Amino acid sequence: MKRVVVLMFVCVFLFAFVKQAVAAGTAAEAEAMVKKAAAYLKENGKDKALKEFTDGTKFKKDDLYIFALDPKGLTIAHGGNPKLVGKDMIGLKDASGKLFIKEIVDAANSKGSGWSDYKWTNPVTKKIEDKSTYFMKVDDVILGCGIYKK
Repeated sequence: MKRVVVLMFVCVFLFAFVKQAVAAGTAAEAEAMVKKAAAYLKENGKDKALKEFTDGTKFKKDDLYIFALDPKGLTIAHGGNPKLVGKDMIGLKDASGKLFIKEIVDAANSKGSGWSDYKWTNPVTKKIEDKSTYFMKVDDVILGCGIYKK
């Protein structure tokens, strides 16, 4: 009986590990999701798009989701944590003290799009890991989608 319990525990652990590995989004998927969100924003207007990014399912896949900032760093949509909508994130620092939201906002305002690398706690592993976010400015909205690097 002990062997069955141990075997079941190992199977559950392996399933969770494999599921997490399979569910991890790629850089190409993050960039594609941001571009899809930009098109949706242009086609449907700001209000409808921001609501969909936060509350809908069109821009959520595995561990990928869209977030949106205004040009000063205020969160105006967040598919991963709706409680962040309305929060000023410009002063948010990563685990190493980097002002990564400020970096995203400054780069989006000056270059339009790009990648930002920082360290963040992975909600699955509960460990600080390297993360990278693709961002793009569309009118007065900065869209982003992040991935944990392998």
